[in-house]
Amino acid sequence: MDPRTLVRFDRRPMAELRAGFRWRIPAEYNIGVDVCDKWAGDPDRVALIDASAEPPRSYTFAELRDRSNRWANALAGLGVGPGDRVAIVMSQRPETALAHVATYKLGAVAVPLATLFGEDALEYRLRDSGARAVILDGQAAPQLARVRDRLPDLAAIVAVDADARAIPGALDAAALEARAADRLTARATRPDDPAGILYTSGTTGPPKGAVLPHRALIGHLPAFSLFHDLAPQPGDRLWSPADWAWIGGLFNVLLAGWHYGLPVVAYRQTKFDPERAFWLLDRYAIRNAFIFPTALKLMRQVPARYRAGRVHLRSVCSAGEPVGEELIAWGRETLAVTINEFYGQTEMNLLTGNCGVVQPVRPGSIGTPYPGHHVDVLDEAGAPARPGEVGEVAVRRPDPVMFLGYWNDPAATERKFRGDWALMGDLAARDEDGYLWFKARKDDLIKSGAYRIGPGEIEECLLRHPAVAMAAVVGVPDAERGQTVKAFVCLAPGHAPSPGLASALQEFVKTRVGFHAYPRLIEFVADLPLTTTGKLQRYVLRARDQGAPQGTASTGRESIR
Repeated sequence: MDPRTLVRFDRRPMAELRAGFRWRIPAEYNIGVDVCDKWAGDPDRVALIDASAEPPRSYTFAELRDRSNRWANALAGLGVGPGDRVAIVMSQRPETALAHVATYKLGAVAVPLATLFGEDALEYRLRDSGARAVILDGQAAPQLARVRDRLPDLAAIVAVDADARAIPGALDAAALEARAADRLTARATRPDDPAGILYTSGTTGPPKGAVLPHRALIGHLPAFSLFHDLAPQPGDRLWSPADWAWIGGLFNVLLAGWHYGLPVVAYRQTKFDPERAFWLLDRYAIRNAFIFPTALKLMRQVPARYRAGRVHLRSVCSAGEPVGEELIAWGRETLAVTINEFYGQTEMNLLTGNCGVVQPVRPGSIGTPYPGHHVDVLDEAGAPARPGEVGEVAVRRPDPVMFLGYWNDPAATERKFRGDWALMGDLAARDEDGYLWFKARKDDLIKSGAYRIGPGEIEECLLRHPAVAMAAVVGVPDAERGQTVKAFVCLAPGHAPSPGLASALQEFVKTRVGFHAYPRLIEFVADLPLTTTGKLQRYVLRARDQGAPQGTASTGRESIR
């Protein structure tokens, strides 16, 4: 292994860990070699457990090294070279990991895409990235078949199963691998060479392609070690429902875990199943999990009698939406761990967060800056905000986790920065002890009369009510106040929409958050619009509600005055 990049911490206070930390970035660094080949000398070291296979199948780092070499040679034979984009449209399966490692070894650029994308979303990303090759399974095959003729840059389609091989002109991945050599000299990439284009999840509008360099993985390592309570530890084993098409599943789990030589459990599912999550935690003795807040909220609803087996967890981390005090308390009681909430985004990930073994976790806080990252809250003039003052979260460059820019969009890249500060588009406040408290996306902030209201606090309050399973809060136009607060509420089993329940929820928020913040409008809904990573798409709710009558609370199509 390369001691220049391995990041480890001990049980000193977080402030001491920050003060003594220095980045070690080698002159040459290739993600594929780092996460796979350096561990291949131990022939028995397990890298991946495919829990979807029947029976389940384990893969060693040595096996993945040889097979990823074959995949890289096969891609090179198809004309893929350094800088070419390779779209990978698969979920959690061994071929996804092989495709990524092979692409990095070639010096090509991986473009991970979700299998759940419709044909318009898939076409947009393939055209925008100029992908030369696509590697996919049958789940995305129908969508690709319908848009194939509209992709002039696409030269090769590589299919990993029978359904994908039905696409005209598709090549069989197994046959390509069988014919290729298992020896490869990986390209000597530099830390700043592009490794991937990851499209933003679309919480605030059309997705943009964030170009991440190879060094970005090194930038993830301090947070990974800390939000997993000083990983790696003997017996650690990783799992997450987060799709490997997104930075949360790919960098936070698969690649960071393999950097440390830890086994990762892969399980394919088109929709998160909270009962199955408990089964996986027990069946595979998962010790470390990244579970996004929406999934945790669904797991919280599973009755104790349906939680299969035992929980072996040593650490759970979460991000993407505020975790909140209620989920922290549930995690301590049910999972026997303190959930470490962290914060970041596709462009600059894993910047701040918690580690319960080195500093107290303050429920509702996104923690303090992790070692190596200079994060602050800026006021409207671009100066550091005073403690308690709400401003925009920003990270100062240079920082190895930082993206290179938006693909084909230099204007958007320029807008992302104010001098040496990269602006996150999120509002937060920093307390006297340096903890950051997330308030809202700038686009989600509700401006009602003289008040500036973040939706997260209201959503967290509503979740404390026994009738509420999920909630989303947005601002909708109001002639008197500019905006008024509206809540979309999914009810827990055993509860039905009614004017009385709407009034009860309004009073619940009035007494706990304040009269200024209670939802004057409540709509009971069956579900909420989410990205495929489980984040609320509040902008969809806002757009959907532009024409709703003011001053009403509604249950579906029926309005309650």
